[in-house]
Amino acid sequence: MYRPSISCAGLLCLGFLTVLPAQAHRTEVSGDVAGTWHLEPNHSARAGEPARVWVALTQQGGRVIPLEQCDCNLAVYRANQTNAAPVMQPALTAMSPESFQNVPGATITFPEVGEYRIVLTGSPTADAAFTPFELSYTTVVAAGSAPSAPTPESKLSLADQTATRLEEPGDRRRLWVALAAGGVGLAIAALLLLRRQNLPRPKDESPNP
Repeated sequence: MYRPSISCAGLLCLGFLTVLPAQAHRTEVSGDVAGTWHLEPNHSARAGEPARVWVALTQQGGRVIPLEQCDCNLAVYRANQTNAAPVMQPALTAMSPESFQNVPGATITFPEVGEYRIVLTGSPTADAAFTPFELSYTTVVAAGSAPSAPTPESKLSLADQTATRLEEPGDRRRLWVALAAGGVGLAIAALLLLRRQNLPRPKDESPNP
């Protein structure tokens, strides 16, 4: 009678997943540590809006690894940029979501729309015994509803914006033409006024009494 075989890796994952809730998903194994990722809300982060990410760490057999027993670090990278510096390195805090207690988590605000890779690395503290691990999770960040930050130009006063626009060559030429036309107009008006003052005044032609 044929019996299907189960690989060691399959048994290892089965040992990890038996203690995870039914709705848990996106689980990755590194060494003897498994991490189940969760991104709130609904694994659909939006740019400019805070999102909460947490990782349920378990060892084979189902023992949960709390944050105090893990020297963990979290980093966020652009998914399409290899060997690049992280976009951010959020501080980890102990969270207790669902049926877990004190698992590592953080609040992340993704700056822009795009694909990101979240990487959690960890090693045991003196009170724990597990192999160092590296777990990663890739997510696509959609456009958010948060208002964008004002551009530096919008913060300028009206006078500053006018001065900035006048720095362009075409604007400078128009300004000089306007000033020259105004000067010519003032000169003509002054000449006419001076000429009028120099004209002889008419004598009084009324008859003598």
